Amino acid sequence: MIDKKFKIANKIFKSRLIVGTGKYKSFSECAKAIKTSGADIVTVAVRRVNISNKNKARLMDYIDPKKITYLPNTAGCFTAEDAIRTLRLAREIGGWKLVKLEVLGDKKNLFPEMIETLRSTELLTKEGFKVMVYCNDDPLMAKRLENAGAVAIMPLAAPIGSGLGIQNKVNIKIIRKQTKLPLIIDAGIGQASDASIAMELGCDGVLINTAIAKAKNPIQMAEAMKLAVISGRKSYLSGRINPNLFGSASTTNKGII
Repeated sequence: MIDKKFKIANKIFKSRLIVGTGKYKSFSECAKAIKTSGADIVTVAVRRVNISNKNKARLMDYIDPKKITYLPNTAGCFTAEDAIRTLRLAREIGGWKLVKLEVLGDKKNLFPEMIETLRSTELLTKEGFKVMVYCNDDPLMAKRLENAGAVAIMPLAAPIGSGLGIQNKVNIKIIRKQTKLPLIIDAGIGQASDASIAMELGCDGVLINTAIAKAKNPIQMAEAMKLAVISGRKSYLSGRINPNLFGSASTTNKGII
């Protein structure tokens, strides 16, 4: 297969790795990790990260929004009203219309509340937002989000911050087959091999925060994730061999001594 460009809402990005900006020890460490990762999209929790008060340290002082695309998200929102209010604020602060929608159902497991998520997607789309949606790995709900106007589907691999890796490959494959939208794994990645698997399943990208930020060496892990995404994508495009229960010799029996 010939690779296609990584395009979201008609904007083309070089890197298929999206990096979060939370949980780092400092803005400086965050900036170094992002630079090493090669990511050109970073998610920003509007409710948690200072992006407007110039009297305090701001993320913008370390990561230039003119060079890297900021993706405001609604982390910490549990209702459609909170999410919509948060993204309207982001639009007022930075003019951002490409956003990541995240409406949670509970504080313990942080699973997406899909009824509120679907309602938010419909309302935000009508307001002109380009909505990338964090969701569960339900193919039916993913299709509803696509029909509601989402510009990217972002199913979880496992609970946010769990590092458990991809728990349901079958559903991810089904979602891949049924959507033409960018499919981006969001939440649950723990190590580089998880990112490679996501890409080998045909996903267009991977969003990673905790696995990098809380690693013992975040900078090195950022590089590992970068290489894993590239490797997994190349593997997917190369076309794997058909799995077989029996062995197959590497050389033929023709001319054997």
